[in-house]
Amino acid sequence: MRQLLLDLGASKPPTLETFVVGQNAELVQRLHRLTTSDNLDLSERFVYLWGQAGAGKSHLLQALLSTQSARYINANAHAEAFLFTPNVSLYLVDDCDKLHPDLQIEAFNLFNQIRENGGVLICSGSLPPAKLTVREDLRTRLGWGLIYHVHGLTDEEKIAALTQTAFARGIVLSNGVLPYLITHFRRDMQSLSTMLDALDQYSLETKRPITLPLLRELLQQEGETK
Repeated sequence: MRQLLLDLGASKPPTLETFVVGQNAELVQRLHRLTTSDNLDLSERFVYLWGQAGAGKSHLLQALLSTQSARYINANAHAEAFLFTPNVSLYLVDDCDKLHPDLQIEAFNLFNQIRENGGVLICSGSLPPAKLTVREDLRTRLGWGLIYHVHGLTDEEKIAALTQTAFARGIVLSNGVLPYLITHFRRDMQSLSTMLDALDQYSLETKRPITLPLLRELLQQEGETK
């Protein structure tokens, strides 16, 4: 059954449309503008996203990979990934606070290259720039442009979003399934949505309704019960 979840998760790359906006409407509008406008001020070309794990920072960055000429760079990337390339117009650097000191130098150099030659740089981290424990020159650069706090969804917002998704797809959920799911499974929306897909498929395979016993059984098979 674990392979089922892996397959379901891999088959659905993140998009801006599947990001549950919650309190992040202004940020999502900004990201849409970045990918559709050629008339950006210098400060608009540098964006930093921060927030707790599971808030959706990586989802947003990876969603922008569908943009033409975009490059996604995570904290485990090689130095070559930070090289400025004229045919790349959008650089997406995830988890800046986890960058090795050597890669922090590369990120600093990339910022300067983009500022001089054009392009857009969007970075993410768990804390606002002023509180990051990275090189001072990089910390200053990360705080130079637009800064957005990515607000995680409340439990009520997660339940509402999952309920809407289930209704739109004709998935019938017994009372208590979603409250139990968000307190006994990974809490980010991508994982929760993947589990909803898995529940639907498991229900069809076993010819059983989606009830708490079915959910507990699937979570136990996944080894995800808290």
